[in-house]
Amino acid sequence: MSTVDVVTGAFSYTGRFVAPRLLGRGRAVRTLTNHRDPSSPLAGQIEVFPLDFNRPAGLIAALRGADTLYNTYWVRSNHGAASFEEAVRNTGVLIDAAREAGVRRVVHVSIANPQASDLPYYRGKAQLEERVRQSGLSYAIIRPTLLFGHGDVLVNNIAWFLRHLPVFGIPGDGQYRLQPVFVEDYADQIVSAGSSSENQTIDVAGPEIFTFESLVRMLRDALGRRTLLVHVPPTLALAGTRLVSAAVRDMVLTGAELRGLMAELLVSSQPSTCPTRLSVWAREHHAELGRQYASELDRHYRGLSPERAESA
Repeated sequence: MSTVDVVTGAFSYTGRFVAPRLLGRGRAVRTLTNHRDPSSPLAGQIEVFPLDFNRPAGLIAALRGADTLYNTYWVRSNHGAASFEEAVRNTGVLIDAAREAGVRRVVHVSIANPQASDLPYYRGKAQLEERVRQSGLSYAIIRPTLLFGHGDVLVNNIAWFLRHLPVFGIPGDGQYRLQPVFVEDYADQIVSAGSSSENQTIDVAGPEIFTFESLVRMLRDALGRRTLLVHVPPTLALAGTRLVSAAVRDMVLTGAELRGLMAELLVSSQPSTCPTRLSVWAREHHAELGRQYASELDRHYRGLSPERAESA
C-alpha cells in the first residue's frame, strides 16, 4: 500500500491541521493548492502542486501513486465569477482525476445536514456526496457542523465584533441552535477516516449545543466585555452586516448563511464524537480570541482568478 497522501489546500484552514497529522503518522504528503505559503511550517515538508481544474492531466499526475485524497475544496458563497455550480463541476473533475490516477480512497469534506435544505451551499454539498458514493472509490464523507479554533472565521469574528462594537445585533429571537466543533478534533476525525477501508458518512460535532444568543453571551463573558446584545429583525441584521462588510472589506454573513443558521442546519442528529468544549476553550484562549479579524476574501479569493479560488 502506498504511503503517499494528497490534501487539497494544505495551507488553508482545514488542510493545515490535517497535513501535520498525516506527517506525524509517517505519511508522505502532497498538496493541491493555489495558495503557496513559503512561511508555513509545512512548506519544506510537503510537495506542492497546482489545483488547476482546467488541467485534469496535471491533477492526475499529482495524484498518481497516492493512497488517499483528503478533499477540503469548496467555496463559501457565490462571489464574483466563482459559484457553487462551478465548485460542483470542479470537484467532479478532481474525483474523476483521483479515480484515473488509481487513488484507493477519498475522504471528502461535506457539511452537516446537506439533504435538509435547498440552499445552494447545501444542495451542492448533497450533489457531491452522491458523486463520491458513485465514484467507485473507497470513501469517507465527513460532515462537520461549525468549526472553531485557532484562526476560524465565524466564532473568531463574533468575538472581534464583541471587542470593537458597543452593540451586537442578534437576528430574530436568537433561539436557533448550533453545535461548534473544535478544528483539531475535526482534523483527528478526518485523518482517522483515511486509514479505514469502510465506506462511511460521519457527522463531526462538538459536545455542546448552544442557542445563537447563548453562544454570543458565552463569548462576551469569556472576553470580559459589556457589549449590549439587541434583538433585531433578520432583514435589519443583514442590512447591518452589509454595512459592516463594506467597512472591513469582507463577506461577513450572507442571507443564505443566516437562513441556514436559523434553520438549525449546524446541529448534528448523531451523538457527539469530539470532546473539546467551546465554552472551556474560549475562556482558556480569551486573550487571543477575536484579537484579529479573519477575512474570508483575503484568505480565499483576493489575488486569484475565480477558477483558482479555494476554501476549506
